[in-house]
Amino acid sequence: MKSDTINHIRHTVVCKNPLIHCITNPISITACANAILSVGGRPIMAEHPSEVGEITTTAHSLLLNLGNITDARISSMAISAAAAREENIPFVVDIVGAACSRLRRDYALALIDSSKPALIKGNYAEIHSLANPDYTSSGVDTDSSIAPSAMIETAAKLARRYDCTILASGKTDVITDGTKLILSYNGTPQLARITGTGCMLGALCAAYLTSADALFASACACTVLGISGELACSAKGNGSFAVNLMDALSTMSDESININMKLEEHCLENI
Repeated sequence: MKSDTINHIRHTVVCKNPLIHCITNPISITACANAILSVGGRPIMAEHPSEVGEITTTAHSLLLNLGNITDARISSMAISAAAAREENIPFVVDIVGAACSRLRRDYALALIDSSKPALIKGNYAEIHSLANPDYTSSGVDTDSSIAPSAMIETAAKLARRYDCTILASGKTDVITDGTKLILSYNGTPQLARITGTGCMLGALCAAYLTSADALFASACACTVLGISGELACSAKGNGSFAVNLMDALSTMSDESININMKLEEHCLENI
């Protein structure tokens, strides 16, 4: 995959200035909204069950994030997903915490079955949990014991099962539609030291989904956030890193993508 493709997707979002409807958790609402603004989109964070269907129909894409689940969000996400499917609006399901909560896992599976998202996003543990019902993890962190090779196999199987793209985020981001595979190596451990960066990745996926298919939109999101994290690294600490990250996102240049992008594209038949 060439850097020109990533930059084309980025510039198309800026030109479109698309409306991105996000139903996400209160821990990351501000971070997700600012990430979308930084790349040229317009966020709207409505979550009341009485209005989400109407608002979803006006949006260009939708993000559903299962973090900090509540009865209201359970209802709202189902309503928005149905509206998105009816209006052919692409959407992302970010299965936050699916590996540590039976409620979230069962809800995610029901939502996926009924609404057919363009993209299912989660960390290694969360994606692994969709394919392995007896698997559990502690908290919402990724599972470093799952090797990228095993994650590729699991993600490909899920992509074929649900006819969508799977993004499994980790040290190596695994992105597949069941036929093609993209591996992203950009990023820094400091991204895991502040709250909300995983949710920001989902928000960026939703933004780029307005200008590319789910496979390439995910690759663009991983590249942009990963490079931004690398440029933002700060020895001062997490506070400075958080500020630097937002600065890097909002000032990303074609040259930074060209120089720093670390993507590999494969055909799964050859792996």
